[in-house]
Amino acid sequence: MPAPFTTVNILDVPFIKTTNTAFLQQLQTDILAHRNRFVITANPEILMYAREHPDYQRVLTQADYITPDGIGVIQGAQILGTPLPERITGYDTLLSLLTWGAQHRQRIFLLGAKPAVLKAVVAKVKATYPNLVIAGALDGYFDDEAAVVDELVAAKPDMIFIATGFPKQEFFIAKYRHRVDGLWMGVGGSFDVLAGAVKRAPQFWQRHHIEWLYRLIQEPSRFKRMLVLPRYLRLVKKIAKQQR
Repeated sequence: MPAPFTTVNILDVPFIKTTNTAFLQQLQTDILAHRNRFVITANPEILMYAREHPDYQRVLTQADYITPDGIGVIQGAQILGTPLPERITGYDTLLSLLTWGAQHRQRIFLLGAKPAVLKAVVAKVKATYPNLVIAGALDGYFDDEAAVVDELVAAKPDMIFIATGFPKQEFFIAKYRHRVDGLWMGVGGSFDVLAGAVKRAPQFWQRHHIEWLYRLIQEPSRFKRMLVLPRYLRLVKKIAKQQR
């Protein structure tokens, strides 16, 4: 089957060049047809990590769709002269899929986060999307992967959302996706936001592309992680210069 989207290459990672609307329509088509799909929503931190870890870079190449989650990716594409239409974030994609899934009585499996956070997510999903079938839910604190996968397979989900953070969630998906023909998507800290444990940046911060600053104010411990952004932009500018 031909790839539905053209891609833009940033640091050897192919990002789909499309809009949120077109991407969601494609995912809905895939899910209803029970196609096996692996979605990664990548930001500069993921790109830089992949650059330094070839095993993770290989996992990225196995994904069906890599979306630009983070203004840094949009900026990088612009610098390279291959602009992308807009951000496609993991959290927004998750919410859109839950809304659509409820309309079509889809089955979902939730894997990841702390036990209390997962419990809150399950309660929130049940209250907000009553027609969605929660086929299974397990927190991220497990040692026996095989038992988790067996439970996942038995649940027969249409969509599997994994919130164990990168790179762990992508390695897990790459290893086990062949066991269930459905949508597999790593959603990082989205369960914490959905549960209300972490507050998402208000619309003003989102519109001005400074969500990262809002999160830094909320969680000062993220400062070291934030330092990856200037390193990433320097590298992209250097590559752009070499290509001229």
